[in-house]
Amino acid sequence: MTLEQLRIFLEVAALEHVTKAAQRLNMTQSAVSAAITALEVRHGIVLFDRVGRSIVLNPMGRQFLKQAQDVIASARAAEAALADLSGLQHGELTIMASQTIAGHWLPARLVAFRQARPGIRLDVRIGNTTEVSEAVAEGQAELGLIEWPSPRRGLSMNPIAVDEMVVVVAPTHPWARRTEPVARFSESVWVLREPGSGTRLAFEEMIAQAGLGIGDLDIALTLPGNMAVIGAVTAGLGATLVSRSAVAASMTAGFLVEAPVKPVPRPFFVLKHAERYHSRAALAFETFLEEHGTDT
Repeated sequence: MTLEQLRIFLEVAALEHVTKAAQRLNMTQSAVSAAITALEVRHGIVLFDRVGRSIVLNPMGRQFLKQAQDVIASARAAEAALADLSGLQHGELTIMASQTIAGHWLPARLVAFRQARPGIRLDVRIGNTTEVSEAVAEGQAELGLIEWPSPRRGLSMNPIAVDEMVVVVAPTHPWARRTEPVARFSESVWVLREPGSGTRLAFEEMIAQAGLGIGDLDIALTLPGNMAVIGAVTAGLGATLVSRSAVAASMTAGFLVEAPVKPVPRPFFVLKHAERYHSRAALAFETFLEEHGTDT
């Protein structure tokens, strides 16, 4: 068993698709398939069920998953410790960020950090807030960036910036022409992000302040991404709460209008594991974000 086989196993397990795993790993599909087969044959066990063109973890594969994650996390920590000996001249930093951060806030900061530390290779992945927290907890990412407090045992959270959430509607929506503050959120149907996302948690907090729960509102659609939500609202399907940065261009173009609802401040946090090794690259990147988190 090699570390390369374990890395391939984890990618296939995460994506449940050999071709997509090969693309992410920059390998051929046949090489990925061969690595999984070699791992299974060498140890006389089947880790995946192949059903038609699908590949999914079977019970044995699910049992092995946690051990494989722990081994790779330890290997990454060892690599980071060796990279630290080079004084930040070389190294790799794995980051996982929630969708709004990754799509709108983070890119310019990644470019600036890369320019300051060209020897550090940045591996950036995207998920919702819950997925990011899980990745840091399991050692799949050294740092996580999330949009809402997500307390979890073993993880520390450090605020680095403050976002602003706004309610937006299409120009044809009644709230688009309204001047007085919206008093009843039940007057509109809503399009929401999926449970577990920071945007969804911010929405639930906003309506809770009004004494409401999800069951009190007409939820027309729940979608797994900002662009899908924005597209549905732009097409005229109700209202949504979303990061101002995510809809700035749409509002400037007149496709969306900010409704008269008090904006909701939302902190951004950097997550790291309290007990795992922290590379100098991770500490440098966290310090960089603290210094540049409010840059526009």
